[in-house]
Amino acid sequence: MSPELISILVLVVVFVIATTRSVNMGALAFAAAFGVGTLVADLDADGIFAGFPGDLFVVLVGVTYLFAIARANGTTDWLVHAAVRLVRGRVALIPWVMFALTGALTAIGAVSPAAVAIVAPIALSFATRYSISPLLMGTMVVHGAQAGGFSPISIYGSIVNGIVEREKLPGSEIGLFLASLAANLLIAAVLFAVLGGRKLWARGAVTPEDGGVPGKGTASAGTGGSTGGTGHGTGGTVAAAVAVRPEQETGGAEGTGLRLTPARIATLVALVVLVVAVLGFDLDAGLTAVTLAVVLSTAWPDDSRRAVGEIAWSTVLLICGVLTYVGVLEEMGTITWAGEGVGGIGVPLLAAVLLCYIGAIVSAFASSVGIMGALIPLAVPFLAQGEIGAVGMVAALAVSATVVDVSPFSTNGALVLAAAPDVDRDRFFRQLMIYGGIVVAAVPVLAWLVLVVPGFG
Repeated sequence: MSPELISILVLVVVFVIATTRSVNMGALAFAAAFGVGTLVADLDADGIFAGFPGDLFVVLVGVTYLFAIARANGTTDWLVHAAVRLVRGRVALIPWVMFALTGALTAIGAVSPAAVAIVAPIALSFATRYSISPLLMGTMVVHGAQAGGFSPISIYGSIVNGIVEREKLPGSEIGLFLASLAANLLIAAVLFAVLGGRKLWARGAVTPEDGGVPGKGTASAGTGGSTGGTGHGTGGTVAAAVAVRPEQETGGAEGTGLRLTPARIATLVALVVLVVAVLGFDLDAGLTAVTLAVVLSTAWPDDSRRAVGEIAWSTVLLICGVLTYVGVLEEMGTITWAGEGVGGIGVPLLAAVLLCYIGAIVSAFASSVGIMGALIPLAVPFLAQGEIGAVGMVAALAVSATVVDVSPFSTNGALVLAAAPDVDRDRFFRQLMIYGGIVVAAVPVLAWLVLVVPGFG
């Protein structure tokens, strides 16, 4: 049995044990990385740790820490109230507002994880308060980010178009953008219909004091929204996102039951600084968030003490462990081995759909741009035969490799999982994993049928 095949079978075993024995998958993956890296791939510790996602570790800790402070001092409550006023009480519009916001951020040049890191915590706090499915809200944020992700001036779009130009393939910048936009918009519409969007429309308009249910008082702590979450399994005590605080009961100029305190004003300023620093100056989202959280913690230490317990440590362990194992797979050449095996198939259409599936499966655990950079060159030999349209093939690969970022093992999915307040994270993780599996199974073949089979380009 080849080393590459052994490494894939070990990954399957990790999934089975984690699912059947309720062991943290990240811890299992670290053990698997050690075993396979040492015994099969002949890697030393440096080689194994080469795949450790240090940047993602800092993003997950920094962003969840900053927004935990925002929840602890009531800033996210204030933002949720402001969002309700913005849409005139129509909470059914909020998922679409979040979709459009993240799409606009990535379309103008924000890195997709940075946009999700900024929007997801606010969106999911809103979902908790107004009993919206966190799965709906989280996936709308991620699909929104991917909808704008291939505009001609975006990060993803610029990279993929550059690869196409370097490989001397026919390309269409607008066609690539529209393919991703249409795919994610269609998926979002289906999700909205399936995950409670129609009930949100039927609910009608609410006031910020309704807690999302007309005629009822403010939502109490621990409601958990539609997930029935209890907050266990988070690796720390999860404070209620909507707990009524004394200062909320005094009312305010906005008539929302909330007023701006110095801590909340400072937190709002910190969130604006995060957006400007990441989008305007291309600073790292994780390091920026940690720095801002430390500043707020120094000024208001009581909020910080409550917030540290809300950092999603179990999620951090899970994601970092799995991605470290994927790094071992890359180091030992397993991913290249699989791609080259598919590229050598003599039937171009079959090779095309298999490459789309490899892009989707690998991207669910690793860098979307990285896998596209590897697979587009692998497609060049059979694209040169003229039986497959290059424009359609590139668009299909791009869609297949990015819509799966809802997976809890991808950066965007991990951010959504970590940012959700007052939910059962074990359950939410399973929901994201099942939905990610559905996307991996369905989208590549659909993208192949729509974009590759007709022979575009």
